[in-house]
Amino acid sequence: MESTLNPVSSNVTEPVVRKLETKTPVKKNLILALISLVVVAAGIGAGYLLSGAGKETPEMGTTGEIKVSKDEAGVADESKYPDTAEGVLEEGGISGEGTYHIVRGVGPSQYAYLTSSVVDMGPFVGKKVKVWGQTVSGKKAGWLMDVGKIKVIE
Repeated sequence: MESTLNPVSSNVTEPVVRKLETKTPVKKNLILALISLVVVAAGIGAGYLLSGAGKETPEMGTTGEIKVSKDEAGVADESKYPDTAEGVLEEGGISGEGTYHIVRGVGPSQYAYLTSSVVDMGPFVGKKVKVWGQTVSGKKAGWLMDVGKIKVIE
């Protein structure tokens, strides 16, 4: 009986473990590189087209016409914004709502709190102004408005 611990050796000259071939053909690498470049270029082109970067878009606002002058800024067509308020423009909102407010009466309960993605209201601080905008719901502000146009009235 033969022992399994000492197997019978055969006259095989081929080793049990042999080296794998690590050379890849240059032609195969070139094809993979070209395919990769085409995929990247297609991705960039699709992103460009989907972003609309090639289209000419007007500035934000309902009509696309934004006027800016010393005494006025915002959308040219006031009728697009149904709500108006008048008073002295001051900086600061209430509890994170609004970035400015209009002092219309005796106390903070009479303030109109303002925010805008169209108009830079900074140059009008301290002046009596009229604003046109759209009332939006606020949690703390009694009146919160998204301003589309601002005009100095005094």
